[in-house]
Amino acid sequence: MTKRKDEREEGGICNWDGIIEGIPLFAKELIAGGVAGGFSKTVVAPLERVKILFQTRRAEFQSRGLVGSFRKIAETEGLLGFYRGNGASVARIVPYAALHFMAYEQYRRWIIDSFPGTGRGPVLDLVAGSFAGGTAVLFTYPLDLVRTKLAYQVVESPKLNVKGIIRTEQVYKGISDCFSKTYRESGVKGLYRGVAPSLYGIFPYSGLKFYFYEEMKTHVPENHKKDITVKLMCGSVAGLLGQTFTYPLDVVRRQMQVQRLSQSTSSEMKGTMESLVMIVQKQGWKQLFSGLSINYLKVVPSVAIGFTVYDTMKAFLRVPSRDDEAVVELVTNKRNSHPSSLHS
Repeated sequence: MTKRKDEREEGGICNWDGIIEGIPLFAKELIAGGVAGGFSKTVVAPLERVKILFQTRRAEFQSRGLVGSFRKIAETEGLLGFYRGNGASVARIVPYAALHFMAYEQYRRWIIDSFPGTGRGPVLDLVAGSFAGGTAVLFTYPLDLVRTKLAYQVVESPKLNVKGIIRTEQVYKGISDCFSKTYRESGVKGLYRGVAPSLYGIFPYSGLKFYFYEEMKTHVPENHKKDITVKLMCGSVAGLLGQTFTYPLDVVRRQMQVQRLSQSTSSEMKGTMESLVMIVQKQGWKQLFSGLSINYLKVVPSVAIGFTVYDTMKAFLRVPSRDDEAVVELVTNKRNSHPSSLHS
């Protein structure tokens, strides 16, 4: 009996190994990136909700501060209020992160294969990361728009009875309702409202994030390069630096997304630069960095968790590391050049 049990376990392991080995490399990277994105986004969802309210509902929430904003959401909407819009956020971030990581790896390989003279330094990661970010945004932007509109709504929970709180009408009931209403109002163009500042922001942010991450790793001692804690620290700092440089465009994007819901917006925002100037003139330049401190609190754990889960999933799915790929490429090049040298 014990022997048969051992044989069944070995057979199961072999079958599982066969399944993993049969998954294409790009699919493994998609799975790893999607799981990492969904998990990290859910952990920081409460901070993301408050950040969006800081960016879009300036008068109501900025005067309250971080703690006061948390208290207001808890009083008016309850615990689930912190996760309003998170369903759309996860629905967006899973394909976004999957495409982002996979496209980054694919662009990186394509650049190396197409331009053999290109070095493997941080500049390569800057270019590959920028194009990967733009690709992911174009495919998933409507989900980001829906997430922002749902998070923008502040409605009172029917179970709560708080004095002095005026009940507001819920414009959108859920993800599908928001999609359908937005499409009926403005068509496909409405689903991509604010995509320009998103692209302007994601190209430098995504590229700079990977650039800083790889650049910082070059200064890490060799015996600590595989330390996951060091990787997380490098990724967190890289995310913070990239976010700081591109944050004003994120504020413009959010305000363009929700302006049809906002009664305080007297004139319509049309283009990215026009919207940027309008925010500075009417709300002050500090509004361009509204919610940045909360974003710092969100980015650090988000990037840390994202990198951790991504690396763990890649190891689980047996995705070869870049060091292994570099060694294989070097050996292959030597083998290919060896016969030609003998012939000469």
